[in-house]
Amino acid sequence: MSGQRIDAAKHDRRAGIVLAMLLGVYVFNFLDRMLLSILAAPIQSELKLSDGEMGLLGGLAFAVLYSTLAVPLSALADRTGRVRVITWCLVAWSMFTALCGVATSFWQIFLARLGVGVGEAGGVAPSYAVIGEWFAPERRASALAIYSLGIPLGSAFGLLAGGYIAEQINWRVAFIVIGLAGAIFAPLFRLLVKDRPEPVASASSSQAPGLGATLRLLVRKPSFWFLSFGAAAGSSIGYGISFWLPSFVQRSFGVGLFDTALFLSGVLLIGGVAGILIGGRLADRLGQGNRGWYAWLPAIAYAASAPLWATGVSSESLPVAFLLLLVPQGLSYVWLGPVLTAVQHLVEPAARATASALFLLINNLIGLAAGIYALGALSDALAPAYGEESLRMAILWGLGLYLVAGVLMVLAARSLARDWVETAT
Repeated sequence: MSGQRIDAAKHDRRAGIVLAMLLGVYVFNFLDRMLLSILAAPIQSELKLSDGEMGLLGGLAFAVLYSTLAVPLSALADRTGRVRVITWCLVAWSMFTALCGVATSFWQIFLARLGVGVGEAGGVAPSYAVIGEWFAPERRASALAIYSLGIPLGSAFGLLAGGYIAEQINWRVAFIVIGLAGAIFAPLFRLLVKDRPEPVASASSSQAPGLGATLRLLVRKPSFWFLSFGAAAGSSIGYGISFWLPSFVQRSFGVGLFDTALFLSGVLLIGGVAGILIGGRLADRLGQGNRGWYAWLPAIAYAASAPLWATGVSSESLPVAFLLLLVPQGLSYVWLGPVLTAVQHLVEPAARATASALFLLINNLIGLAAGIYALGALSDALAPAYGEESLRMAILWGLGLYLVAGVLMVLAARSLARDWVETAT
């Protein structure tokens, strides 16, 4: 019995190290991804870019290859080793981030952002699967929620580091420094993180179902499609707000670059971290008794966040806006732990990375590629009528997508228990 306790304690310590290192990689993922948003103003000023063109750089340039290549890279990770694929992808996206710092035109940054998307395509879905290997089902939503803290942490650090370096030196140095930092982190990650010998890594490649087999399985599960398109609807406005909020604060409140970074990093760290952790903990607790709660929680959070975002964005006072934005920022992240866990449990363990990649294909191709560009293009269209307030109006118009997301999550909850695959791991 004491030996079992020692083995369990050793496993928990090892799992904690794995989760911490995966979180570190995810911080770099969002740090590199969102760096462009805080640097949008100086980039637009120097390269003479419109909001629509900036929206293409922030969304489409990154998301097209990020979304589509995630599927084959994750299938490769399921068969050849998830940690190996994550490591090489971290190096790739970090170097392309650095290359953004030497770009001198729209198309050069566009191509560099394509490269960032190629690299990050192999990072997230395999990480979900590694967490699935190391954490028991009753702890998985909490573990995935902790991993998802990389979103607000990486975004906040990107805002702070990018804003500070750009204000002290210039925006180019910010890209180069942060890109090189990620490449330096990669060898440490590879040294400390290993695929768990069971149940996935010890299996032969023939035991891991192929992409076609996984897709055929998911086609028959309506909850997968409601979860995917619900998350995509929420991500369309969520990613759009995240990318354009720095520009909105600077234009509508007349705040400088680093002060904007301080304001938004506070919103992200307080609201975002709380929302993710609460969502994961509630899903683990409520979902054990009723699998539908893995979709009900996001549905409730999405529906509540829309009017609260509208109130915060409509405020004319920056301190008041800070307080009003904390709650909807948290609610907009509640979905991460519950939904990511649910997707993991729609397939057998050996297919988790591939299933996650198919989910991310839908979520990011719609949410990331379309959302950021759509808000930028809408802002351009509204500029003749609203001037500097066009971004505020574009955000307000887009908030209806949170209500669409809530409805789709309610539909997912109705079939989730039937589609759930019960496993010991």
